[in-house]
Amino acid sequence: MIPRVLSIAGTDPTGGAGIQADLKSIAAFGGYGMAAVTALVAQNTRGVRSVHVPPTAFLEEQLRAVGDDVDIDAVKIGMLGSTDVIATVDQWLTATRPPIVVLDPVMVATSGDRLLKADAEDAVRALCRRADLVTPNLPELAVLVREPVATTWEAAVAQAEQLAATADTAVLLKGGHLDGRQCPDAIVDATGVHEVPGRRVDTPHTHGTGCSLSSAMATLAAHGLPWPDALTRAKRWLTGALEHAEALHVGRGNGPIDHLHELRPHIDLGRSWSNERWDATASIRAEVDACGFVGGLASGDLDRDAFAWYLGQDLLYLREYARVLARVAALAPTAEEQRFWAAGSVACLAEEATLHQSHVDPAGLEPAPTTWAYTDHLHAAAAGGSYAVLVAAILPCYVLYTDIGARWRGTFGPTHPYADWLTAYGDETFAASSAAAERIADAAARTASPATRREMATAYDRSMALELAFFDAPLKRA
Repeated sequence: MIPRVLSIAGTDPTGGAGIQADLKSIAAFGGYGMAAVTALVAQNTRGVRSVHVPPTAFLEEQLRAVGDDVDIDAVKIGMLGSTDVIATVDQWLTATRPPIVVLDPVMVATSGDRLLKADAEDAVRALCRRADLVTPNLPELAVLVREPVATTWEAAVAQAEQLAATADTAVLLKGGHLDGRQCPDAIVDATGVHEVPGRRVDTPHTHGTGCSLSSAMATLAAHGLPWPDALTRAKRWLTGALEHAEALHVGRGNGPIDHLHELRPHIDLGRSWSNERWDATASIRAEVDACGFVGGLASGDLDRDAFAWYLGQDLLYLREYARVLARVAALAPTAEEQRFWAAGSVACLAEEATLHQSHVDPAGLEPAPTTWAYTDHLHAAAAGGSYAVLVAAILPCYVLYTDIGARWRGTFGPTHPYADWLTAYGDETFAASSAAAERIADAAARTASPATRREMATAYDRSMALELAFFDAPLKRA
């Protein structure tokens, strides 16, 4: 079933809060969102400029229009603003009796500013009895129980227990206003305190967090999840939405969260991460094509001593590269990817090393500075512990050689002095492995945070530059 969820709230023309945020949250969890507007708010990420409240008769018409036609599975209530608006919503709830009601009592902003007239506070307290779940922030919770704002988790739990008992409802207690690196939330109801631990995300972009969480909870409950399970799922989503918020670049103040961060990676725009990086490094690849070593290898005119020196360094590189592939296999999230990288590690030591040793004696080899630089870069990526970044760092060794080999294929005969090496570059099995490595990198990039994607790009680009240096070294060595 696709939950049909109605948001009753105010607007935000920048899309980060109010009904706009509610609709995004509902969609993020597979619901069908609807909205009845209580107030038209002129605001942006820097603050509220003005509020226009339509006549309550028009709000009543909106609610009746939806209720007369659509079977509603859950209702989320946000900004109400006045006793008249609250009374209109209360009467509609009495007549309609939706199966799930989540009330986000928009009374006090994060800044501490009151968003509700004092004479309407008692009406909100009464409306809490209509709700199956109430989701106040700590300042709002304090108003609802007529106490000072809690400054500790224990005091906040006590206030939530008080509200749950007096209103005969469940309370979503949010720890976001408390200090500390941890940021727990909890469902508090007649059965006890169901705490969901969490960590604080260091970001100023928290606009609309309360609206978004409450509508997510309504949608998850309409899916059939109990409140504690719904909170566990919603909190994981919200943490990711906060982590990805900076990448939205919406506004110059406290920006919105990224409601659709879990869905966006699965949108096919026809451009993969690996293709983007390939295009971004076009200038480096052009230098590889133009370097004397690659040109001489293709023509057969390359000096044999330079080639032997290169093979010796490549042999030393492959020994370290095999270790890096073993490390990425250990970090891989799936058994299939573990097997892929482990097979690549074995291939480096068995097949490719055999090809190198047929041309060069490995005894007494010492790594050149360019070899050290490349292997140190890969080992540093491995030591960082990020699977996505490490995959990005090793990808150029696949795709660059595959591209060169594909363009060389069919351009040389069996008498070419470097025929066996050119053939190895153009091996179709290796090309298939390269394509698989790209798919793995793209999958890792889709689920990575913006910060991790930036690290991936840096690691990939650095590897490309080191590949160029590696090709240049044989003819530039002293």
